[in-house]
Amino acid sequence: MRFSITLSALVSSVVAITTPPSGALTVGSGGTYSTIQKAINALSTSSSSTQKIFIYSGTYNEQVKIPALSGPLEVYGYSASGSSYSGNKVTVQQSCSQLSCGTNNDGTATISNHAANTKFYNLNIKNTYGKGSQAVALSCYGTKQSYYGVALYGYQDTLLSNEGKHFFGKSFIQGATDFIFGQHGIAWIDGTDIRVNGNGYVTASGRASSTDVSYYVINKSNVAADSGGGPTTGNVYLGRPWGEYARVCFQNTALSSIINGAGWKIWNTGDERTGHVTFQEYGNTGAGASGTRASFSSKISSALTISNILGSDYASWVDTSYLS
Repeated sequence: MRFSITLSALVSSVVAITTPPSGALTVGSGGTYSTIQKAINALSTSSSSTQKIFIYSGTYNEQVKIPALSGPLEVYGYSASGSSYSGNKVTVQQSCSQLSCGTNNDGTATISNHAANTKFYNLNIKNTYGKGSQAVALSCYGTKQSYYGVALYGYQDTLLSNEGKHFFGKSFIQGATDFIFGQHGIAWIDGTDIRVNGNGYVTASGRASSTDVSYYVINKSNVAADSGGGPTTGNVYLGRPWGEYARVCFQNTALSSIINGAGWKIWNTGDERTGHVTFQEYGNTGAGASGTRASFSSKISSALTISNILGSDYASWVDTSYLS
């Protein structure tokens, strides 16, 4: 099925995304702009209307910085399947780390998104730096950002969910060290393949106080070794506390044997940071779901709900067809 939009805000997850929606700026071969950043720069920062960008198939070697906008933004990557990341034909990639670029986490990001009310469909986003330093693929600094069928590739600090509310549905997140992290973000990650390419930690919550809203929930997803290998059995942890009040939940998620029986880890010896953490699990399955869990973690009696995490209005900005 070819893609056409008479749908205004949301896109059905069953359609392929192969033609630009009406009024969209176009990028790549056959498009108006040669790079994604040029299309971003052409957006109005003052308009309250929804703006759209469609990206044709190809690999785009660039860093993309999206500033705050006054209205919604929708970004579509050419895809043979709108139902997951499997048909993605657009890759955005670069190699920048704190070490190599002399910048902060956000500055290393392949895509740095500071706009609220944004929807991304079917992009592969890669930071190819590899081991040795923080190197972000996607940095999220605006609220009500949602990502559908995206694939994020990295090693250390792949996904920075730092400020605002963020939704990820039917996506892919790769990394090894603290690769889902941030300080103030609220993220609901749903039906997503989390793939680990080295021994380490899936999450690192930097929540620093009991009043901070930050919460990371991984729901109905699966955690396993990356297809390229890397981790060994029992040498991956669900998370460690970057902040004293770290708050993370894995629920109804399949955990492979790479997950250590303790489940969770201290920050560092002598700097444990576990006194006020909220590390939760509910209904997880697989070899990695068993074992004597760390004393500072807990099993909760019922699953968290998306409305409690993202707010009762979540369906007004989340495409619910991407919920598992």
